[in-house]
Amino acid sequence: MNSTAKILIIIVTWNKKDYVLDLLKSLSSISFPRDQLDILVIDNASNDGTVEALEAQFDDLQIIHNAENLGGTGGFNTGLAWAFEQAESRYDYLWLLDNDVVVHKNALSELVSILDENPDIAITGSTMMQLDYPWRINEMGAFIDRGRGTLLFNRHLKEVPGWREKPLPELLVGDADLSKKLNDCQPSMDVDYVAAASLLIRAPVAKQTGLWMDFFIHYDDVEWCLRIAGAGHRIVVSAKSLIWHVSAIAKVPSWILYYDNRNVLYLLEKHSDKAAVKNTMRWIVKKALYYKLLGKEDLTQLHLEALADYQQGIMGKKNIQLPYQSPALSEIGAVFSDPSINTIIIPWTVNLQATSLLQTLVIAMRKRPELKVFYIVPPPQLDYPPCQFPNAIPIAVPSFFVLRYLKYFRLRKQFDLCLQSDYQPILLLSWAAKQNLFVNYDNYCLRPAPSFSKIINSLPALLKTWFQSGK
Repeated sequence: MNSTAKILIIIVTWNKKDYVLDLLKSLSSISFPRDQLDILVIDNASNDGTVEALEAQFDDLQIIHNAENLGGTGGFNTGLAWAFEQAESRYDYLWLLDNDVVVHKNALSELVSILDENPDIAITGSTMMQLDYPWRINEMGAFIDRGRGTLLFNRHLKEVPGWREKPLPELLVGDADLSKKLNDCQPSMDVDYVAAASLLIRAPVAKQTGLWMDFFIHYDDVEWCLRIAGAGHRIVVSAKSLIWHVSAIAKVPSWILYYDNRNVLYLLEKHSDKAAVKNTMRWIVKKALYYKLLGKEDLTQLHLEALADYQQGIMGKKNIQLPYQSPALSEIGAVFSDPSINTIIIPWTVNLQATSLLQTLVIAMRKRPELKVFYIVPPPQLDYPPCQFPNAIPIAVPSFFVLRYLKYFRLRKQFDLCLQSDYQPILLLSWAAKQNLFVNYDNYCLRPAPSFSKIINSLPALLKTWFQSGK
C-alpha cells in the first residue's frame, strides 16, 4: 500500500549518544518515503556530546534543546507542544520513539497501514523485541491490572522460533511478520496501551487529547493511552511492525522506584477507583518493609516518599540521591582488601564474570591468605551453572525452598561481607554478614546489614502509614 501520510517523528534523548545515533541510522533504511517524514529530536540537556554528534552526522533533522533534563514526560511534551503549534494539514500522524531502540525496515510502514485502513484506531504501536536478546519478545502491547496498576505485557519473553541464531542486522531487514511465526497471533491486536518506544498516533487525536501528565518518567504513556481509549478510540499493537529495545532485565530497581510507585497512584486515581488506590498504597508500604528487611534503607525511603508526595499532590521531577558508586575495580578491590573483612559469602545469583568482580576478588584472595570466600552452590532444580572460582569454600543448601531459607537464617551474622545481586537479592541472606555489597552490571553499593532493633523501631511509623493508606 502506498500511503500519502505526512509524519513527524519525535525522539527524546538524554546522554545516550551512541543509542540515538544507532536509531537514526536504522531510520535511514526504513521502507517509507523520506520526503513524507520530518524528524524532531528533543535533547534533554545531554552532556555526552549527543547534540554535536547529531549535528555533525545528520543535516535532515531538527533539534530542540531543553535547558535541563525534563525526563521522558517533559521531552515528549516538548515535541508534542511543537507539533500542536503546526498547521493542521502539516502532519497526519506523529511517531513517538525512544532513543534506545532500533527499528525494522518495515516498522513504520506497517503502523501507517493500520491507521490508513482503520479510521476507528487512534494509536498503533510496534511489537517490542529485546535488544540484548534479539530473538525474544519484550512486549506485544500490554494490558493494565486496574486493581493495582500492574502492567501485563502481552507475550512477554516469548521467543520467535528460528531467530535465536540470527544476528540483529539480519533481523532488521528480514521477514518480520510474527503473525506467521507465532501460534494464535493476529497481525494486529487490541490492547490497553502501547509503549512510546514506538507509538504512532493520529495528529488530530493527539492534539485533542493534550499533553502527558507530568510524571517525569514511567506510566506517562500508559495514562495517555488510557485517556485516549476512554474517549472511545481503539489502541492496537502490530505483529508486523518490530523494534528492538534495551530490555529491563539489566536495569536495577533503584531511583526509578519512586516514580513507579508515585505515578501508578495518579494513574489509578484517574482511571480506576478508590479501592484500587488504597490497595496499591498498602502494597507500597509492604514493599517499603521488604527493602528495609533487605537492608536497602534508601529504597524504603523512596517508597514512603512516593506515598507522601502523592498524598500532597506533588508531581514532576524529584531530586533523588542514592549511595551507588561506579564499578571502579580499584574501589571494589579496596573493599575486599579491608582488614576487617576476613570472611565473604557469595550466592549463585551473583554473576561474578558479568560484573567483572571475579578477577578483583581472586587478586584479593592471593594477597590475603586469611581471606576466606564461601560460595552457595545453586540447588539442582534451579538450573544454574555451578559457577565456582579458585579456593572457594562451597556451601550446599536444601532444594526445598523452606528448608533453604531456614539454612540462610542459620547463617546470620557468621560472615563479614555478603555479595548480593541487585537483580536477584536473597532476603534472609542480607542478615548473614555485617555488611552487604549489592552489585549489578553498572555500579555497586556497600550497605550495613539490617538491624533488628531499627526495624522494630520503624514498625510504628510503617503501621501508621498502612492504616492511613486504607482511609
